[in-house]
Parts: sequence; C-alpha cells; structure tokens
Amino acid sequence: MKPAQDPITHALNLLQLGAPASYLLLLLSLMALTLIIVKGWEFWELRLVDRSFIGRALMLFHRGQAADAQTVLQEHRGPLALSLTAGIAAITNTALTREQAEEFARVYAGERLNDARALLRPIEVISQLAPLTGLLGTVLGMITAFKALQLAGENVSPAALSGGIWEALLTTAAGLVVAIPCIAALHFFERRVEKMQAEIESVLTRLFTPPVVLPGGDEPQLEARRDS
Repeated sequence: MKPAQDPITHALNLLQLGAPASYLLLLLSLMALTLIIVKGWEFWELRLVDRSFIGRALMLFHRGQAADAQTVLQEHRGPLALSLTAGIAAITNTALTREQAEEFARVYAGERLNDARALLRPIEVISQLAPLTGLLGTVLGMITAFKALQLAGENVSPAALSGGIWEALLTTAAGLVVAIPCIAALHFFERRVEKMQAEIESVLTRLFTPPVVLPGGDEPQLEARRDS
C-alpha cells in the first residue's frame, strides 16, 4: 500500500500535469484573488450601505443651512456623500447658473462612479481568460495523449489512454474553478455600483428639486429612473 502523499506534494504533481496552462491558471487565480480582496476592502471602507446622512443633509440644505449640510457630509467619504457635497458646493456658487451647477454635479458624480468601477475590468478579463486557458490546456493534453497512442502502435494500454485524458481535463476544471468565483464577485460589485448610481441620481434630483410635500405631510423619496 502506497503511503499517502503530502497535500502540497500532491497539488504540485497535479499542477505539473497541466503545465504550462496550469501555471498560467495559477497566476490568474492569484491575480483574481488579490483584485477581489482589494475591491471588497475598498467597498467596505467606503461604508456604501450607510445612507442615514442623506435625509438630514438635504433637510438642512433646503432650510437654507448649506454650511451645516456640508458639515454633516464631511463625516462620510463614499461616492454618494462626495457627489452630494459637490452638488451643494456648485448650487451655492453664485458664479454658476442652476443649470451649470446641476451639470457640474452630475459630471462629478459620474467621475466618482468611474472610480468605483476601477479594477472591475481586470476581474472580468480574468473570468473570460480562465476557462479559455483551461480549454487550451485540455486540447494540448489531448494532443499529447493521442500522440502517445499513435507511437504505442499495437501496444495500446486503455489505462494509459484514459489516464492521459483525465490529466488533460484537469486544466478545464481548474479554469472553471478560477472563473466561477470571478464571475460571482464581478456581478456582486457591478450590482453595488448600479445601486450606487441610482442612489446618486436620486439624491441629486432631490437636491436640485424643491421639496414636495404630499397631502399626508410626507416628503416623497424620489427614486432614480434608469432606462431598461
């Protein structure tokens, strides 16, 4: 009975079976893991789920207390707070017309959204390259297996053939293992950015629109509309 292999040794042996595609997949996986951790930390640090300051800042601004609204917003550093701060600064600037102030605020908000999308493109590229790289490794492995089959002539061993095939398929499985978490993370981050965009559009609309009081006495929460 053969002694059990050390897990690290076993992993290295599997890695060598799919070389060179397996080495490239290992590099892609490390890059993807780094990008996902960095992006996740960035979103967590910006406290994107915190929107408790919006209502207070808008209330102060519409009461004519723009400076107090800016003070409330200075405690937050996410794209939503920065966009609202820029909007208040623009609308209180006497050198700008209301249309110019609104245009400035929306352009500034667009820049902050572009900042939030940073690193998402590399994650998307890795999610597309990983399965293709795995497939390439499988094709190369199959070529090697069938070449060995040809050289064996009549002394073909079914076990050797099946062994060569499963070794070749390892890179396809590895490519999918790398791609699936990347796709999941990418969709999560993109959804957060889309939600952030809708919230920014809503907040800027409420900033540049006089408060509307419904018959019940409540101020409606304007929701941003996006084209489907």
